[in-house]
Amino acid sequence: MTIQAASPEPAAELRAAAWAPEHSLPVAALLTMSGGFLDAFTWLSLGGVFASSQTGNVVFFGIDALSGQWQRAAHHLLPIVVFLLGAWVAIRIQAPLRCLVAQIACLAAVMLLLHRIPDPLVILGISFGVALQSASFRRVERWSYLSVTVTGNMLRAIDEFVSTSDRDALHGGGTMLVLCLMFLCGAAIGGFATTRLGAASLAVPIALSACALLLCLRNRIGRDPG
Repeated sequence: MTIQAASPEPAAELRAAAWAPEHSLPVAALLTMSGGFLDAFTWLSLGGVFASSQTGNVVFFGIDALSGQWQRAAHHLLPIVVFLLGAWVAIRIQAPLRCLVAQIACLAAVMLLLHRIPDPLVILGISFGVALQSASFRRVERWSYLSVTVTGNMLRAIDEFVSTSDRDALHGGGTMLVLCLMFLCGAAIGGFATTRLGAASLAVPIALSACALLLCLRNRIGRDPG
């Protein structure tokens, strides 16, 4: 059984969704790069915890819990719970651009308050903001994707390449590979910037998210006949 890269919506609805500004490849690439950056930042700055890629937190939570390291286990449980809360809020309100603004605000607050407030509060702010964004932006053109991890995007790329041979499928596979590379670039830049700039390096994912927001707003204004 292959992974469904696109939802079973009518073709007309899929075409219309593909033209929505928040579903464009540039927006998805910027947000995915931000996701990779934030994982590198939180791992290096907050004691080996992930803010966006919850798979790593689940793994370390299980290891620490079974070994009786309850304080360390709680350190990994916090971002999982907060991420779920943020995703629930985003799905309930269905307002992608507002959620993106909220993520930018969360990151800006963390950048200003890092090392002035306890690390758990910092983790809370980043994980909540990332969840708002990642739960709101889950489609690039007509394909589903995740901006906080690469595994699902890799599988979708392979699924598109091997399941069919038409040009549209090749385009979908290439799109997924681009997002995987953007996540890698974000993680690499995040590691480099964090070790040299500390909290100030958060200006990079803030700028990436702000650029994505501006692209969405510009495209919407450009399509508005009024």
